[in-house]
Amino acid sequence: MKIEILDEKFDPWQAIVEYKRNQLQNNSKIGASSVFLGTMRDFNDDEEVESMELEHYEGMTEKYLSNIVDAAIKKHKIIDGLVIHRIGVLKPTDPIVVVATWSEHRDNAFNATREIMESLKSDAPFWKKENTNKGFKWVKPSNELTENTNET
Repeated sequence: MKIEILDEKFDPWQAIVEYKRNQLQNNSKIGASSVFLGTMRDFNDDEEVESMELEHYEGMTEKYLSNIVDAAIKKHKIIDGLVIHRIGVLKPTDPIVVVATWSEHRDNAFNATREIMESLKSDAPFWKKENTNKGFKWVKPSNELTENTNET
């Protein structure tokens, strides 16, 4: 398992390739990989977003992310997990987060990746401040899974 919080741009695809090569290359039990990549949009709540600043609680955030990946490993019987998350000032199209999991079967990898991402999005100690066309504003955490499920 690897948890990393970066304050600079990163190439998520290269990070996944390097992790797989260095940590999982000869693991013949891996039959599935699942990846989620989140990037910054240029809009939110019908407002144009010029940039976003992400803050975190150092030490606490890494521990939280380790706990959710560890729980996913146990619950979904995945072989390994990777989470890389940006902090600092981001611009539209910048990668924000990558979550990758590896397992014997695709269902386990899909479910673990989604669960890790949903928990990260709704509960992890990150704070977002958007620079919009109307000024700066703090963004409330959301749980898109719950919000989308409750739509009529």
